[in-house]
Amino acid sequence: MNNLTLYHLSANYLQALDFLTDPEADLPAEAVKDTLEALAGELEDKAVNVAKFLRNMEAMADAIKTAEADMAKRRKALENRVQWLKDYLKGNMEHSGITKIECPYFKLSIQSNPASVNILDEVAIPDQFKEQVVSWKIDKTAIKKAILAGQSVAGASLVNGTRLVIK
Repeated sequence: MNNLTLYHLSANYLQALDFLTDPEADLPAEAVKDTLEALAGELEDKAVNVAKFLRNMEAMADAIKTAEADMAKRRKALENRVQWLKDYLKGNMEHSGITKIECPYFKLSIQSNPASVNILDEVAIPDQFKEQVVSWKIDKTAIKKAILAGQSVAGASLVNGTRLVIK
């Protein structure tokens, strides 16, 4: 097999198809058929190899995704343990009345946080302290149903794309 890329092979195939199917060219039908079969075989072999490479990359991406999820779980578990230990240490220091501990490596101290608002009843809050938030989300499913039912939806249309399926 030669070292042409799939792109070049498909271009060569189309070029040969154009030439070989030209009604003005006086070529024997068997020669046309043999040439197209050879070019198609090369194209198919290259396409299969590209698909194999693609599958390998998909598998690697999935493995990375799984590793990321596992690492995120581990990170979350560590963060939870850190928070638990901080709460444990703070609770014991407060319980025993110790507000400061110093050592050569770091200093531990209990400090007061700045005041924060605690909402007890949202309905009781005066309107002057409320802010209306309006958010819009486009419902593509409803738009698709409407268009399929024959309704015209301004600013939207249905499009059909393509995708590569490897089974």
